[in-house]
Amino acid sequence: MTAPAPDSAPVARLDGVSVQYGEQAALRDVAATFPPGAVGLLGPNGAGKSTLLKALLGFVTPTAGRMQVLGLDVAASPMQIRARLGYMPESDGHVPGMNAVSFVAYCGQLAGLPRSDAMQRAHEVLYYVGLGEARYRNLETYSTGMKQRIKLAQALVHDPDLLFLDEPTNGMDPKGRDEMLALVRDLATRKGVNLILSSHLLPDVEATCAQVIVLYRGAVAAQGAIADLKTGRREVFELRVKGDVDAFIRGLEADGVECRGSGEEVMRVFVKPGQGPRDLFAAAVRHEVQVRHLRPSVPTLEDVFAEAVGEE
Repeated sequence: MTAPAPDSAPVARLDGVSVQYGEQAALRDVAATFPPGAVGLLGPNGAGKSTLLKALLGFVTPTAGRMQVLGLDVAASPMQIRARLGYMPESDGHVPGMNAVSFVAYCGQLAGLPRSDAMQRAHEVLYYVGLGEARYRNLETYSTGMKQRIKLAQALVHDPDLLFLDEPTNGMDPKGRDEMLALVRDLATRKGVNLILSSHLLPDVEATCAQVIVLYRGAVAAQGAIADLKTGRREVFELRVKGDVDAFIRGLEADGVECRGSGEEVMRVFVKPGQGPRDLFAAAVRHEVQVRHLRPSVPTLEDVFAEAVGEE
């Protein structure tokens, strides 16, 4: 059996990976490193996140580049890699007519567990994800949130070395979403599971992951520790004014201040080095607007994402 990757080694790596679907470039020369722990794969719908995961699983063959997962080459050892991975897909893959415990045990057997071990593990993981009381119910009777949990359970049943979670909170209500994110945090922190969480939802990634890779239009726009990506950036303020807001914003932007948001809502303004509240008040006086709210803020993952993909 292949020895697990050292703790300091990346759990996955892509070097110059491109994937084409006909004329459509799904991934474009992607170079990315996924360190151990919880890593967010962040991007809007259509950015290439699911394609990247499927490529790492060996389900999609790149037109260029190389990939490694847990120290193994994806092109040479796809079956060995899959045996050590847990995959929670975005779309449902339930077997009609099966109850939850039979389905999860079946997935465990497919992953190589003996039948008795698979059944024992199925009961354990169903209790862990909060479906212990419903484990004998047919999957067709499950709500959307319960179906998301069953997908997580089948990904965990064989105790994988690495989890791929593709949009794990899809379709869940706020309470179910919070509970799913709490499970992901528990897996990453208390249980020490390496995982890649793919999502278009910034709060999901920020709530669960220490590292992030931002995909946009099939290419890597940013990657690194979230804390590092948010530091060393321009000073930011929350600002709300009354008056000719559009003219005020144009004036700020002419002075090199970046504004996000407009109208009567609170704007986030990013000032240049050496600028501060005094400059914002001076601009308000010049443009005859009244400052109703001004306070320092801190950079967020949303700011990192917006800058990475070039949003204004």
